[in-house]
Amino acid sequence: MHGEYKVPGGKLVVVDLDDHDGVLRNVRVAGDFFLEPDEALLAMDRALEGAPVTTDAAELAVRIRAGLPEGTVMYGLTPDGVATAVRRALAQATDWTDYDWQLIHEEPQPPALHMALDEVLTAEVAAGRRPPTLRVWEWGGPAVVIGSFQSLGNEVDTEAARRHGITVVRRISGGGAMFVEPGNTITYSLSVPASLVSGLSFADSYAYLDDWVLGALDDMGIKAWYQPLNDIATDAGKIAGAAQKRMVGPDGGQGAILHHVTMSYDIDADKMLQVLRIGREKLSGKGIGSAQKRVDPLRRQTGLPREAVIDRMIRSFGTRYGLARGRLTPQELERAMELAATKFSAPQWTARVP
Repeated sequence: MHGEYKVPGGKLVVVDLDDHDGVLRNVRVAGDFFLEPDEALLAMDRALEGAPVTTDAAELAVRIRAGLPEGTVMYGLTPDGVATAVRRALAQATDWTDYDWQLIHEEPQPPALHMALDEVLTAEVAAGRRPPTLRVWEWGGPAVVIGSFQSLGNEVDTEAARRHGITVVRRISGGGAMFVEPGNTITYSLSVPASLVSGLSFADSYAYLDDWVLGALDDMGIKAWYQPLNDIATDAGKIAGAAQKRMVGPDGGQGAILHHVTMSYDIDADKMLQVLRIGREKLSGKGIGSAQKRVDPLRRQTGLPREAVIDRMIRSFGTRYGLARGRLTPQELERAMELAATKFSAPQWTARVP
């Protein structure tokens, strides 16, 4: 069995092993990390040898730490990263490069249609009718998007939203509210087979699926990192938030995961605080400057036009994993338009948690 795991902010860890009568055998750890002394590599192999295949990642990491020589120095890997690679091997996880990725980047769409497209495309990946997909959104109008489990009344000043012509929609994933206007955010979705994150904890899957965009930002001169559970941050503040939804496949198969991220390219902090109640409470008494500091726009940090930032992100993804431009099928668009009208524009859904 073969498992790989890119440690967030670190290096690639590779583990090859056999499952022999329910225990780990012939364990071999490798990768492009740095490790001193040399003996520590074989020590990790020995520490994992004979462990029951049911051992969770936390206990595997304990075994590794206990088996390392005193004074071991690791750079680019951690015992937890090695343990995760073991679990991915046992789960027969797939890797990014195992797939033919498709890019969907189309004309601006209404907020409700974006919500529907996420559901439809991820369901198509779960059913095996669509390859893993990176979809970059273009917004057809201003919106507040609330998480699946948020209270509409607690999160949004609906009167202020109406006054500013802002549509309020509810997405299928959890997490917090986001305020968007055309041109002020960069939003993308990944619809991926669940096997891509097999062997990862829920929290680790966020870091794993965000790693490529950290590399893209680094190429633009921005040192960013994953901040548990679902933020991307820099020294200047938060620049993005992520959310996920898991979907089962047909007949209860492994299914797919929707992982979507909204990045702040620019922000009208004054309007945001008028519309989002939670933002107003978190920043009460701190003024607009604090809002701008808390969510720091990419425009200021990169000095690049929004289109240039998106283009560099797409090129970075394609360089890493391969990416072919695609389009929505007529059937996908028809189904999404139906859901946008009957579900995502309906008060029964938007106000399902009043």
